[in-house]
Amino acid sequence: WWRTARQATPKPMHKGLTTATLLIPWMTWKHRNDCVFNAATPSTSVLVARIKEEAALWATAGARGLRVILPQTWDVH
Repeated sequence: WWRTARQATPKPMHKGLTTATLLIPWMTWKHRNDCVFNAATPSTSVLVARIKEEAALWATAGARGLRVILPQTWDVH
């Protein structure tokens, strides 16, 4: 699936795709751990909000590829 996704993605978006492919599962795993170990309530809206926050932090730290692939409304630009 990775090769297919990468080939279907325009070249300027490759870095962003790679970053998002790491960021989203990482944040999902952290949310899962929070639910299992800290009795947090599973919530898709909380997870998406945290992914947006983390994407903004990563973009600020230099992950410029995220700015290319994420919507303007995510405020990572």
